[in-house]
Amino acid sequence: MVLPPNMNVLYKLTRRAYELLVTGANFVQSPLLLALRVYFFWQLFLAGKGKLYNIGKVSEWFTSLGIPLPTLNAYFIGSLECFGSLLLIIGLASRPLSLLIVISMTVAYLAADFEAITSIFSDPDKFVKADPFPFLFTALIILVFGPGLLSIDALMKQILRRREKTKLGV
Repeated sequence: MVLPPNMNVLYKLTRRAYELLVTGANFVQSPLLLALRVYFFWQLFLAGKGKLYNIGKVSEWFTSLGIPLPTLNAYFIGSLECFGSLLLIIGLASRPLSLLIVISMTVAYLAADFEAITSIFSDPDKFVKADPFPFLFTALIILVFGPGLLSIDALMKQILRRREKTKLGV
């Protein structure tokens, strides 16, 4: 298809602007993922640390919610939130830990904020304002997109790739 000269220039300008936008967005992707990991998982670390310091109260609360093996689960969730968050902040084992946090936050919604789930479409503010939401959402982002280039996972991937190339003699 041949475009008139004016349209051809407009097309090239639009295409170039879009390519610049994509390049710029790709450039800030890893810093954004790092910022999300540091901001939200530091908060989850503090929550997990609080759970571990007050394991008796957390165990009682889990019992009141009907969570099986409340003390064991309190230690597991507190440890996951505390130590898993620290690993996520540095970007180590990001996807498996993100999956565990997604599961944990889903259980938190089901056990403690069920009303927020049932009103997700009728009153979405309840769902978004519930305590598990920012951690669930951030964990989903890291699970789907990975931790970005500014992470231990990316560094390890690069090291392993170099070793493979060395073994293959490339």
